[in-house]
Amino acid sequence: MDFIIRHGEAGDIPGIKAIYEQPHVVEGTLKTPYQSQQQWEKWLSRLPDGNHNLVAVQDEVVIGQLLLTVFSNPRRRHAATFGMAVSEQFCRKGVGKALLEAALDMCDNWLNVHRVELQVFVDNTAAIHLYEQLGFVQEGRHKDFAFQNGSYVDAYTMARIRE
Repeated sequence: MDFIIRHGEAGDIPGIKAIYEQPHVVEGTLKTPYQSQQQWEKWLSRLPDGNHNLVAVQDEVVIGQLLLTVFSNPRRRHAATFGMAVSEQFCRKGVGKALLEAALDMCDNWLNVHRVELQVFVDNTAAIHLYEQLGFVQEGRHKDFAFQNGSYVDAYTMARIRE
């Protein structure tokens, strides 16, 4: 499957929004449904320093997105977190892995990030498997971490520490 990874641009916002409106993404992230185009434009067009918006694009269509955030606190500048989503028709086809590998390459070779951390719902086995493939380990479990589909769900904290 042919696609490219590049920096997200203002013109990508409708495509990113469309991905985050898909039911599997709403359930798997902390985004709420029914966000307006205006909300997306405000958020993605005004990202603070330390944020890196990566998109996976096939034939000019955004098929995945990852936002890498390097912490701005001086005592946490060695660490980053990220959130990502892939369009349902492209799940399990290497898009998420390629996005995360690109972000980790930036962390390791350009941003001097030592620790990359995340939270993932405990039932998101596909994501957990991907993260473990790329060197992330579980560090803890958060009880009742988020409200999802009318009930509370747990999440793992996972991290990858560059040796």
